[in-house]
Amino acid sequence: LELRLMSWLLQSAIPLFFIVLPIVFQPELRRALEHLGQGQFFRSTVFLDADEASAIAKEIVTTVEELSRTKTGALIVIERDIRLDDIASTGIHIDGLIKSEFLLNVFIVGTPLHDGATIIRGNRLIASGCYLPLTDNRSLSTELGTRHRAAIGLSEQCDALIVIVSEETGIISIADNGRLTRRLNGEKLYAKLIPLFVGNKSGIIESIKNWRRDGKW
Repeated sequence: LELRLMSWLLQSAIPLFFIVLPIVFQPELRRALEHLGQGQFFRSTVFLDADEASAIAKEIVTTVEELSRTKTGALIVIERDIRLDDIASTGIHIDGLIKSEFLLNVFIVGTPLHDGATIIRGNRLIASGCYLPLTDNRSLSTELGTRHRAAIGLSEQCDALIVIVSEETGIISIADNGRLTRRLNGEKLYAKLIPLFVGNKSGIIESIKNWRRDGKW
């Protein structure tokens, strides 16, 4: 009788296990499916030489510092390995070189592209006015606005690094792997950006030397 009872319990528990498992691990399963849907297995990173990487990072830093000074809200997404074609498709396709003047025009208040995110792939700006998924994290500070929550939300779902400028305070932040780092200056932001564009340690060191040589530090 005990063996029959045990057998019945096991037979009943197995289907229940497969029902409960997706519920318990729903966030992890959803994230895995999102990664698959965004092309996780197709590497997107475009590495550049030290001089070009340094030039692009400087253009982004110059843009962000000016946006911070004028307290102009902005979201800049820098793509890594996971392609963000689905996110890019929610905005307006742009194929342009990364120049500070161009980026500043994108974020002019009142323009259609101002409230959305701009996506950078390698040395090109590929889309602007894009919508990002909001985070489900309820433990975040209530002082964080929609831009910060959208940046964190995307960084939870892919390996992109997102730069945020607050329109209330001008504070510069980055979201990476679901974590938010706030109150960056130009020097710290540059140090975060360079590894995204240079694929080797020597190139990173050379790019930092270029930054110092030009009198930024």
